[in-house]
Amino acid sequence: MGSALLFTLGLLAQSLDLPRAVPEPEPSTLYLWRRAPARGRVRRAWVIPPISVSENHKRLPYPLVQIKSDKQQLGSVIYSIQGPGVDEEPRNVFSIDKFTGRVYLNATLDREKTDRFRLRAFALDLGGSTLEEPTDLEIVVVDQNDNRPVFLQDVFRGHILEGAIPGTFVTRAEATDADDPETDNAALRFSILEQGSPEFFSIDEHTGEIRTVQVGLDREVVAVYNLTLQVADMSGDGLTATASAIISIDDINDNAPEFTKDEFFMEAAEAVGGVDVGRLEVEDRDMPGSPNWVARFTILEGDPDGQFKIYTDPKTNEGVLAVVKPLDYESREQYELKVSVQNEAPLQAAAPRARRGQTRVSVWVQDINEAPVFPENPLRTSIAEGAPPGTSVATFSARDPDTQQLQRISYSKDYDPEDWLQVDGATGRIQTQRVLSPASPFLKDGWYRAIILALDNAMPPSTATGTLSIEILEVNDHAPALAPPPSGSLCSEPDQGPGLLLGATDEDLPPHGAPFHFQLNPRVPDLGRNWSLSQINVSHARLRLRHQVTEGLHHLSLLLQDSGEPPQQREQMLNVTVCRCGTDGTCLPGAAALRSGGVGVSLGALVIVLASTVVLLVLVLLAALRTRFRGQPRDKSLLHGLQDDLRDNILNYDEQGGGEEDQDAYDINQLRHPVEPRATSRSLGRPPLRRDAPFSYVPQPHRALPTSPSDIANFISDGLEAADSDPSVPPYDTALIYDYEGDGSVAGTLSSILSSLGDEDQDYDYLRDWGPRFARLADMYGHQ
Repeated sequence: MGSALLFTLGLLAQSLDLPRAVPEPEPSTLYLWRRAPARGRVRRAWVIPPISVSENHKRLPYPLVQIKSDKQQLGSVIYSIQGPGVDEEPRNVFSIDKFTGRVYLNATLDREKTDRFRLRAFALDLGGSTLEEPTDLEIVVVDQNDNRPVFLQDVFRGHILEGAIPGTFVTRAEATDADDPETDNAALRFSILEQGSPEFFSIDEHTGEIRTVQVGLDREVVAVYNLTLQVADMSGDGLTATASAIISIDDINDNAPEFTKDEFFMEAAEAVGGVDVGRLEVEDRDMPGSPNWVARFTILEGDPDGQFKIYTDPKTNEGVLAVVKPLDYESREQYELKVSVQNEAPLQAAAPRARRGQTRVSVWVQDINEAPVFPENPLRTSIAEGAPPGTSVATFSARDPDTQQLQRISYSKDYDPEDWLQVDGATGRIQTQRVLSPASPFLKDGWYRAIILALDNAMPPSTATGTLSIEILEVNDHAPALAPPPSGSLCSEPDQGPGLLLGATDEDLPPHGAPFHFQLNPRVPDLGRNWSLSQINVSHARLRLRHQVTEGLHHLSLLLQDSGEPPQQREQMLNVTVCRCGTDGTCLPGAAALRSGGVGVSLGALVIVLASTVVLLVLVLLAALRTRFRGQPRDKSLLHGLQDDLRDNILNYDEQGGGEEDQDAYDINQLRHPVEPRATSRSLGRPPLRRDAPFSYVPQPHRALPTSPSDIANFISDGLEAADSDPSVPPYDTALIYDYEGDGSVAGTLSSILSSLGDEDQDYDYLRDWGPRFARLADMYGHQ
């Protein structure tokens, strides 16, 4: 262990690529574990340098190095190595002779995959004991130029404006080389193999930047340049690769647009607007579709009224001349326009000026048959309502714009929904031919609309349409009248009740209607002394009593006046019923007959109603007498008499009647013989009362017939009231019942089962009150 380290490097510097004729060199010998003596402690004296071997070595296996230990004699030491390339991936690249210590290369190396290997060397005695501590063995792979450079793109693209100055950057080419960048194997150089003539571009051999080298780039001459690029390693002397560079020249506005002709000729029809007349052709060498190419046109002279405009066709870049306002041949036959053209983008200062930047456009106006023209359209006029036939409305005439042609205009109606107007075909004079109804559905807000046609006699003829609006002026030709009379009555006491509210209406429209003026007729002085009218609003007034007057019907004369000009006045008769009132201001029940007079019902109308009622009652009385005489009983034997007097009630469904209890309907005797005693009723016993009859009911005494026509209404009203309150007949003025046969009989059930439920005998004497049909049963079962 104390011996010095012997380090022999006999053949390390020897090249590994010697010709095959040269004998295979012996590997160098390394005494990896020999150490130099040191004072005080032991330390490694030498650093073992890496072992270099070239990639792609073909002579395999190739001896790299021999390792030795000086602790044992030759043949008594076993050597081994471990690490990547031996027992780790990639395996079996290196091997060692365990007895001699020689290390061999067994596979071709690729520096681009693995550029160095770190192995561990071991020395053991024959018994397997460790003679030396493991030590490192590094093998470095030496690079060869076995990879070509590669461009990062097959095609490099660049853009540059035309007219660019020399030295302007265009684009940059980039390439890589897989060889060792520390050697010339990866030292790249760029160059341009081909670009055409003249040569406008150059490339930096180190950076690959492409720049311009001279002036003269013109897109209109050459729009795209194709360059062939090359890159080479070994500083330009090694392996090479090629790529393309496409350089596009971007357009600038260095060419002004020009008209193709110095003058254009066009024709336009008169009286027509919004139509195209013709096209102005231009040329521009700049990029089509770009702002440097798109043309904009301006009318410089010849169109002071703005009757023309020019817009650009986006596809052809032509200027389209259009008529904005209709032309008039009679006023001007030809237009001379001066037009200029420019691009959307401003022209470059150095660009040459256009030779035809302006042109002249001659437009000839074509004469056509124009339609007549109404000077005032629509024409508005007015006429008083109710105008008689033949009233002049207006003269709706038109003029012919074709002053250089002699034409005649005729007139006719196109729309007159009420056929109210008559038009003179030669002059256009319009008058009424009948009276227009104020209720016409074609009268909207007081206006009537008609359409008049004016037709010339040219070939072909032309027609003009005119609208005639006629305002129907309201005339105050109706006096106001009382509105439908309100229901209610007026108390005889002046301080009771709300009074009587009166309203008025007027068929006239404002301002000939409200406000209305209500007044008691001054020609009747008593009205003002007993009655008062107070205005509530523009259309209503309230009638009150000043003093207490007699109850009954009173006839008042009112004067109603509207607010028209001149005002219209009407005398209105008002029938007011004065009745006795309770404390709440309403009529007491005894005043029912008085209320029938009603406000607003005249005496003549009341007489007609009463006469009709009397005739109806006479017919009813005749029918009742006929029925009663037909049903008089004949006094024969008891059984025979009962059979003659028997009546079977036929119950009709869907009848608005009182059902099973309906025997006599209304007691007609009250109207037929009001002064005669009801002998028939007494002979048959007291008629049965309704269940709802009060216990305190007292039959009404018979009344005398009326002696004067004024008492007929009271007689009829009291008679109907007495019939309604009669408890012996069904209440026909109450709710009507359909399909109802009564709510049963006052007699108990005849069932033998139920009859035996009582504790004592039943009393059948009450059957006598039911009439002759049940009198026999009463005799048979009643108490003897």
